[in-house]
Amino acid sequence: MEGNAVTEGSAETEGSAAVFCFTATGNSLYVARQLGDDVLSIPHELGKRERRYKAESVGIVSPVFYHELPDPVKEFIAGSTFECDYFFIVGTYGAHHGGFAELTRQFLESCGHAADYVNTIIMVDNALPGYDIAEQLRIDPAKRVDEHIASLRADVRARRRYVQPATEEELAHHFATIAKGKIAPTDDDPLYKVSKACVGCGACLKVCPMNCIDIVGGRARHRYASCAVCMACIHACPQKAIEFASLAEKNPGVHYRNPHVTLADLIALNG
Repeated sequence: MEGNAVTEGSAETEGSAAVFCFTATGNSLYVARQLGDDVLSIPHELGKRERRYKAESVGIVSPVFYHELPDPVKEFIAGSTFECDYFFIVGTYGAHHGGFAELTRQFLESCGHAADYVNTIIMVDNALPGYDIAEQLRIDPAKRVDEHIASLRADVRARRRYVQPATEEELAHHFATIAKGKIAPTDDDPLYKVSKACVGCGACLKVCPMNCIDIVGGRARHRYASCAVCMACIHACPQKAIEFASLAEKNPGVHYRNPHVTLADLIALNG
């Protein structure tokens, strides 16, 4: 699959199966580790001016934001060249995929790419404040995550060609969600506030994939120009010192990280 050509200063990777990952709470990282030989960080790769990747197969695993790829993932794809025999994308979501595969297909077409396989997997929904994490953990076993990952892995290894259909119900949910408007924080209209419980440990800074948090005067401070609204910082804060500025959480006492992923793993991928 060829995208935008890159030459001087290109970043090239070789291998049988390279998987690029964007994650906030570890769900996508957990999936990515089981789909490829080498998991690479999309935030790290975005720091490279020119990007060329060569492997037998190339995949992208990412959370679903508003039923689409997050903006940083779109930026990564649009500005990269992928030379491979098989290109796949998997989106992790928690309640509705909203026609993610079809919306992704349309995006890829708009920037000169095409995927052989686009699918989704339902996991714990950690989109605060829309969901009570305690309730999500209670119903998680019914989602049969590992069984579905095994199915995805079998598809990818067999190089199945498939784009998950977008049902009328899921597309209707997508358009209804978009009509309500996306969260778009600015420095004048911040998403978060930092309480006095902050001890300046820097966990939020280290897990932020967009590098938009500083420690100033011993406390975290957000810069919203590049914020992806991934909510990694609020989930990772060990003191629960990061709170929503105007939104109400259903259960502010319970945040989330995939149980198979450590804080150190997130820091290594995003920091």
